[in-house]
Amino acid sequence: MDEGSELSLTIAHIVQRLKGSHLHSQIERRAQECLHQPDIKLDSLKEDVRSFLKTSGWERQLQNAVYRELQVQLPPSHPPAPPEHIKEPLAYMRAAQAGWEKRVLKSLNSMSTELGVPLARMRPAAEQKELANKWNEMGTDEPDLASVRPVYAPKDFLELLVSLRNPNHDGSEDVSVRSHWGLIQVPLNVRDIPQLRRAYSELNLTSGQLGIDDHAHIHPVVMEQDSAAAQQYSRQGCSTGLRADLWALILNSNNQPQDVMHYEQLTAGVIQHDLLVDNLIYKDVKLTASNDDYYFVFEDFLYQVLLCFSRDTAVLEHFKYNSATPPRSFIQGKGGEEECAVVYPPNGVIPFHGFSMYVAPLCFLYNEPSKLYSVFREMYIRYFFRLHSISSSPSGIVSLCLQFERLLQTHLPQLFYHLRQIGAQPLRIAFKWMVRAFSGYLSTDQLLLLWDRVLGYDSLEVVAVLAAAVFAFRAENLMEVTSLGSAEAVLADLSTLKVMPLIQIFLFATAI
Repeated sequence: MDEGSELSLTIAHIVQRLKGSHLHSQIERRAQECLHQPDIKLDSLKEDVRSFLKTSGWERQLQNAVYRELQVQLPPSHPPAPPEHIKEPLAYMRAAQAGWEKRVLKSLNSMSTELGVPLARMRPAAEQKELANKWNEMGTDEPDLASVRPVYAPKDFLELLVSLRNPNHDGSEDVSVRSHWGLIQVPLNVRDIPQLRRAYSELNLTSGQLGIDDHAHIHPVVMEQDSAAAQQYSRQGCSTGLRADLWALILNSNNQPQDVMHYEQLTAGVIQHDLLVDNLIYKDVKLTASNDDYYFVFEDFLYQVLLCFSRDTAVLEHFKYNSATPPRSFIQGKGGEEECAVVYPPNGVIPFHGFSMYVAPLCFLYNEPSKLYSVFREMYIRYFFRLHSISSSPSGIVSLCLQFERLLQTHLPQLFYHLRQIGAQPLRIAFKWMVRAFSGYLSTDQLLLLWDRVLGYDSLEVVAVLAAAVFAFRAENLMEVTSLGSAEAVLADLSTLKVMPLIQIFLFATAI
C-alpha cells in the first residue's frame, strides 16, 4: 500500500470515529449558531465559519481529538487483514492469550460456585439505599472477604510468559549463548542502549529535568490547550503544580458535563447491581492500597473509581486493538447457549492482585471523582492494559520483560550470570515492579516523574529501563548475595530511589 492511500485510509478512519462523537455534534451546533453573526458573509462562508471555530477554540479541541485517535488506535494499513491480525499479528501470542483468558474465567466461575455467590444480582431496595448513603465512606463497611481470593497474582502470569515459545523459531540460530540466559525465550525486537539514547534524547545528562519545582504561573502549554505540545513538554517532566492539567490535556480528558453524567450513571449502576468482581476489588484494595503509607487515605476513592470502571462498557472499545478478548459468561439458567453469553464484567476486565494500584497514584492529582475516573480510564486503555495481556507490542509486558533482560545481559553480564547461578533470575524480582508500572514500590513523587515520561514518550518502555537501572544501582550489593531471598532483600525497598538520575546514568553514562 502506497503512502498516499494509507494516509487517505487513516483520515477516513478518524473521520468515521469522530462523526459519532459528542464533540462532532457540539462543533456542528456552534457552526450553525455562528451563521447568525453579522461578520459571517455568504460569499466567504466557509472561511468565515472556519475562522470562527478557530478563534473560539473549537479547532484546537478537534485537533486534540484527532491526536488522541492517532495515539490510542492506529488504523489498519491493510484493510483485508482479519481483525485478529490487527489486534495481534503473531498466532502463538494470540493462542497463549486465549488460553490465559480461559484459565482466568474458569478461576472466577469456580469462585462463584464455591462461595455460592452469583456473578451478578440486583440489590434489594434496602441494600441500594444503604450503599447510596455510605457511598463516600465505603471503607468502613465492606463485605466479608475471608473466603475471597484474587483470580491470579503477577507471579502466576509470569509463569505463563516464561513458557511462551514461537513454534516457528529455531533457537540454535541465535547469535549468542547469552540470549538463553533469561527467562523470556521469544524472538521479539527490543531496543539496545544506542537506540534508546536516540529515542530518549531529551533525558540526556545535560538536559534539565523538571518535576521537583512548583510553578505558580500558568505555563503557555496549558494556556494553548494543545495535546501534542503538552506531550512533548512532559518528556522532561511536569512541574507538580501543572501535572494534573498537563496529563488531562495529553489524554484529552477534559471532564465535560457529559463525562460527569456518564460517571453518575455508572455510580447508579453500582448501587443497583452487585457483581462478584466487586469482592475482588474490595479484597485487592484491602491487600494493597489500604496497607500503603502513601495511599491508604484514598481507600474510598479507589472503591468508587474501580467499581464504576467494572461497569463501564465504553472500556470495551480498547479490545479492538488489545490482543485480549473480553470474557463472556452465561445468563443464569442458559449455560451453553451462545446467544445468551454476555460480557462479564461489563467492561471486559477481570481485576487481579495489585490492579487497584493503577488508580492509587492518580488520587494525588485529582480530587474530583469524575475527573479522576476519566483520567484513569484513559490511562488504562492507552497503557495499563498492556501490562497484563500477552502481545508482541513494544509496550507490552512480554517486550518489557525481554527488554529488561537484554539490557542487563548486555551491560551487566557478570551480575546477570551470578544471579542466575544462585537461582535468583532478575526477572523474578523485577516483574512485580513492571506489571504495576512501579506503583506501590517508588515514593509517589518519583512514580509521577516516571509516569510523566510514559505519557511524554507514549510508551511503557521506560519502565523496563528503570528496572534494569535499579539492578545496576544495587549491583555491588547484589554480587555478594547467595540466594533469591537475599537478592530480594537488597531490592526490597525502592522508596528512597531517585528515578530520573537512575535512568539518565544508566542510559547515557553506560559504556558501549
